[in-house]
Amino acid sequence: MKGVVIIPTYNERENIIPRSGGRRNASQYGIIDAVHKNLPQADVLIVDDASPDGTADVVKQKMKRDPKLHLIEREGKLGLGTAYIRGFGWALEHGYDYAFEMDADFSHDPADLPRFIAEIQKGADLVIGSRYMPGGGVVDWPAKRMILSHYANIYARFGTAAPIKDMTAGFKCYRTEVFKHIRMQEIETDGYGFQIEIDYRVWRAGFRVREIPIIFRDRRMGVSKLNKRIVWQALFLVPRLGLWNLWR
Repeated sequence: MKGVVIIPTYNERENIIPRSGGRRNASQYGIIDAVHKNLPQADVLIVDDASPDGTADVVKQKMKRDPKLHLIEREGKLGLGTAYIRGFGWALEHGYDYAFEMDADFSHDPADLPRFIAEIQKGADLVIGSRYMPGGGVVDWPAKRMILSHYANIYARFGTAAPIKDMTAGFKCYRTEVFKHIRMQEIETDGYGFQIEIDYRVWRAGFRVREIPIIFRDRRMGVSKLNKRIVWQALFLVPRLGLWNLWR
């Protein structure tokens, strides 16, 4: 199977080429090298939103000696949702069998990547790395964010009726065939809302969704991109999807 790990970036230079020190062997691996180490058969696609810190320039330098690394440069800070949609389209165009969503900041442990592939090989169409099932969890988050995430998932799960424990998860692997059937270009939400909506669309289309437990850690370096707009967008999305579910 031919696969790609899609990593959106905005000011993630230090996670591509880490400085010495820090936790989790920060001096040894940047995120691209860590993916290659744990899933050597897969390519890596960086989708960069014109990062002012020169993230794309660092990636271009690595591409000169890494044939499994690819880059899409966008003209501005266009958001996580559209970055993934662009990456999913690219994966289809280039004949990949599976595609990952993964953060650049080591919140998602690259060592978990083979576990997702094992579930795809067993027949899953979407595998979600879940923080909210037995064995999963969150480390190093402030209490306010943990509470927000926990209740956002309860709200999304009951509001949409989707049997998914972690609907705002951002560590996932899709069989790319899924992208042909869920009308990706209609998705306009970002952040939490994007994750909720795409999970809902995959489940509602009848594809096989599985969750595996992961431990989510707060970012190693850089600044979170979460903001109030993303939260409010997700808040209003859920009842719309719930009504769509009843109508269908």
